[in-house]
Amino acid sequence: MTKLSVNINKIATLRNARGANNPNVVKVALDCERFGAQGITVHPRPDERHIRYQDAVDLAKVVTTEFNIEGYPDQRFMQLIREVKPAQATLVPDPPNAITSNTGWDTIAHQSMLKDIVAELKEIGTRVSIFINPEAKYFEPARLTGTDRVELYTEPYASHYHQDREKAVKPYVEVAHHARELGLGMNAGHDLDLHNLAYLKQQIPFLEEVSIGHALICDALYYGLENTIQMYRRQLEI
Repeated sequence: MTKLSVNINKIATLRNARGANNPNVVKVALDCERFGAQGITVHPRPDERHIRYQDAVDLAKVVTTEFNIEGYPDQRFMQLIREVKPAQATLVPDPPNAITSNTGWDTIAHQSMLKDIVAELKEIGTRVSIFINPEAKYFEPARLTGTDRVELYTEPYASHYHQDREKAVKPYVEVAHHARELGLGMNAGHDLDLHNLAYLKQQIPFLEEVSIGHALICDALYYGLENTIQMYRRQLEI
């Protein structure tokens, strides 16, 4: 079964626009779980323009499904993980001013750094996932870092899905099987939606988790949050 982890960054963006606490990020996370989400994902950034570091602390006290914190492993991120001890930490190579994640790690160039970070996170007791592009050369170096999982960066798949979905998914299927042979768990995320999610799952049936935020929250404006989460869950069960 592939788990659906709902990224609630966009809820925090809406809250921050008015400076108060509406919508309440903690309540929305609990509602997401009640509506069927099997995990909650947040990605605090240094400028705290959406999820704040304190949000992660507050959420860790109440989230009962898998809590996943994404981010660049700088000193503040690592301190947050030590304090919160989430189920999973997803390492992304974003610079501080990135609007959103737009590439995976070069695990060849950064293998030594990642190995040290992964070891520290696993000592804390947190599962580690490394955000990675669908290129075979990055997977053996990823394994050598000691990471538990990799998260496939799926924006290129989503961008080309409607032109030729078989061609779009092919590199992902190839690297997914390669990763499995290496003993790496498989997550996926970025620009997945109600149009392209089911096909990705069908082609990579052993996906362990997908993290979806922007598209899911946009769909919720029309379908309602509870209904939307169930719609995404059904895409993973086709």
